[in-house]
Amino acid sequence: MKANKATVLTLAEKCKNIVAANWQGHLNTIKADAKGSDYFSKEDIYTSKVKYILRRGKPYIWVPEKDLHNVNTIIDERGSFAVTSPFPGPLAKLLQSIKKLPTRVALSGDVVPLKNEKAQLAAESLKEVMLSEERVIGESSYTVSGVLSSSNFITTSRNENLKELLDEHDKYVIYKFNVSSCMYIDGYGCAHEVDMKDIETSKADLFAPLSAKLIDGINQSKARRRALMLFCFVYSNANARDAFMLSVDRMGFDVLGKVPGPETKDGLGGFQWKEFRFTFKEEARDVESFCRQLVQMEEETVRKVSSYSGLGQK
Repeated sequence: MKANKATVLTLAEKCKNIVAANWQGHLNTIKADAKGSDYFSKEDIYTSKVKYILRRGKPYIWVPEKDLHNVNTIIDERGSFAVTSPFPGPLAKLLQSIKKLPTRVALSGDVVPLKNEKAQLAAESLKEVMLSEERVIGESSYTVSGVLSSSNFITTSRNENLKELLDEHDKYVIYKFNVSSCMYIDGYGCAHEVDMKDIETSKADLFAPLSAKLIDGINQSKARRRALMLFCFVYSNANARDAFMLSVDRMGFDVLGKVPGPETKDGLGGFQWKEFRFTFKEEARDVESFCRQLVQMEEETVRKVSSYSGLGQK
């Protein structure tokens, strides 16, 4: 489908969406006993998976009290933070099988500990983030609920994955990550530097925090995956034998379709997974708009396929 305006996001917008869509990433800090000031080997870097939220566009990271990051940052606040785009459920297995990397963001900057009132404000923001997701899901229409409820609750729910941070028995140190540079890493592993001015002025899609649930909800539904196959046929003239939702944004979505390989002439034999881009007629401002336009596309493709095959005529 063609759009009147841009059909893809800028790199800065893609980065904002990825960071807004996830709730965990890999934090890297310089070991306290590392030697040197500018260049460090892998042995000098300590890495662990941590959870975070966004507050005013910046990552706020929860680090367990006994984690080595808390010692490292006393000596050197410099660090980096890597976040991947959501790839839940069946999509994770597919990407692994075809050796395709999920897109990701690599941020560098300073890891600054929050004290007293600022830490309390971050903790309150965590509760607000969780309540916001509950509110959006609770107020969603039947169509949206149908998509979201098809996803795996444990692996795609931000609330489910963040609620342990509220456990009074576990102690955390909260950090603000002040970003100084940003790299977008595509599915081929190629890194693209993103201008910080673009990062500062760009905003994430409103429904980015629900990306994991949207992607997994669609991929867990056989009917919706069949619709993705029809999209490949109707809009890209590709005969897909299977299809998975890869990513979603306000402009549209990306699909991985299993299509005949280049060496195949009769449509049989070898297959390859190819990426397809489909755009909406208008930007999806929220999750309701995204699902509404997705359903409209599904209905439109069914009508077109019926027309092609003569099934639409009696």
